[in-house]
Amino acid sequence: MRLNLAGADLLPLGQELLARAAADANDACALMDAATILEFLDQRETALTLQREALRTQTTFLLPAHRRPARLHLLALMAPGDLMANVPLDALLEDSDVDLQLHYLKPGGHLADPLPEHDLLFVALSETGPNRDLLNQLTFDLAHWPKPVLNRPDRIPRLARDRASALLDQVPGIAMPPTARVTRDALARVSDRRAAPDALVPGSQFPLIVRPLDSHAGNDLQKVDDADMLRHYLASVVEQRFFVSPFIDYRNADGLFRKYRIALIDGRPYACHMGISSHWMIHYLNAGMAESAAKRAEEEQFMLTFDDGFARRHAAALAAIHERMGLDYVCLDCAEAADGRLLIFEVDHAMIVHAMDPVDVFPYKQPQMRKLMSAFRAMLGRAAGIS
Repeated sequence: MRLNLAGADLLPLGQELLARAAADANDACALMDAATILEFLDQRETALTLQREALRTQTTFLLPAHRRPARLHLLALMAPGDLMANVPLDALLEDSDVDLQLHYLKPGGHLADPLPEHDLLFVALSETGPNRDLLNQLTFDLAHWPKPVLNRPDRIPRLARDRASALLDQVPGIAMPPTARVTRDALARVSDRRAAPDALVPGSQFPLIVRPLDSHAGNDLQKVDDADMLRHYLASVVEQRFFVSPFIDYRNADGLFRKYRIALIDGRPYACHMGISSHWMIHYLNAGMAESAAKRAEEEQFMLTFDDGFARRHAAALAAIHERMGLDYVCLDCAEAADGRLLIFEVDHAMIVHAMDPVDVFPYKQPQMRKLMSAFRAMLGRAAGIS
């Protein structure tokens, strides 16, 4: 991941790993690493095929602590799938003294017996359709687990966009657009003007935000301003079920949009990044942060003043999110609405949080991310009773 973010050519390493796996049919680690590289190279289906082959041989993979000896042994329960199927714990534990064991679950099966020895267990599965049966099974399997469990599986479904918006509705200091699950037919009725937008989400009107269920990272996400745009959108996608919510214009007085990623660790907020863009759909990698010294200076100020600024302004709202989600670790993508409320776009524990941005371009990020990672490690230690 670090090499990929730095723009390195990963193809030779991928070919080397595939050759290693071809020479040894039991080298599941080579297949898993090759699968990750292929996903970075936008070959998702091939990557998932390699992952399935690896998991036929081996279901637990050890990422040893960078700092030895390891003081804590963390077992993460994982779901097969792409990089968004699970919490990227390896990025949070880079350079730590934590042995991280990734145990991949088999759909329809119970937890393997015995599982690797561990001090505590972290449920890393994201809230997505393919994972819901696994989460239901884990709720039963972990009900009386002998070791501490973080991010309990019965709470992860609260992260679904429609459930999160319902849980946070009417909370003082929070603005989160109501979100509904709708069928393609329901959207089609609005697109050909047989129904009004409020048939999808009560009280809504154009523009709307539409995305397929389980879409992340902006895939097939679109703002539709009228029925014609909705009709063209439906012609461009094949999915049958969607999330729909009203669009809230959150641009600042200078005409730019600002989106924040915040991590809540044991309920305490930490700044992850701030993206600034002229476009409403902000992804940090396409916001032009590396190309703009002015944007980076604003992000640096945001991080330096976070505890006494952003976190204090929204303390009550952030506390309410922690209480209602009930998760030990969770992240928010959010903004500040014109009326001062915290505008929530998404609540999820599988967002990427890392310290891999180039230090020469983003020197101010390293202290903040080390602070966040130290807090994450401290949370693990408290849960396990190990300092």
